[in-house]
Amino acid sequence: MNKHRIAAIVLALGAALANAGETRVVLTGAEELPAVTTNASGSGVIVVGNGAGHAVSGSIVVKDVQATAAHIHQGAAGKSGPPVITLAKTGDNTWSVPEGSSFNDDQYAAYLAGNLYINVHSAEHKPGEIRGQLRP
Repeated sequence: MNKHRIAAIVLALGAALANAGETRVVLTGAEELPAVTTNASGSGVIVVGNGAGHAVSGSIVVKDVQATAAHIHQGAAGKSGPPVITLAKTGDNTWSVPEGSSFNDDQYAAYLAGNLYINVHSAEHKPGEIRGQLRP
């Protein structure tokens, strides 16, 4: 492999990494509104592209909760907001962003500002049992 081809590959990999933001999220009852006393918890990784379309992927894994639904919502820490993306149950305790999901420009701006969160709902706590703010 010549040095020009290697340089092109390195540049392409750098551009791909620059076009995606990986955010680790931890979900607890303490972040819910109002706070929920629970043993439930969750964690995961959400990846957001900054190119055209702002593609979104990733998943969370929850424990000690019989989750009935999970969403990415738009809202600052300490505030509630509307759902943006409904996560799909892809395993016993795993909820994933559906393939082909994306943020519009306003949702992407909210993501960059830390104004999106993941909320996991249960039969016992319909508005949400655990929540985690996405902090890029």
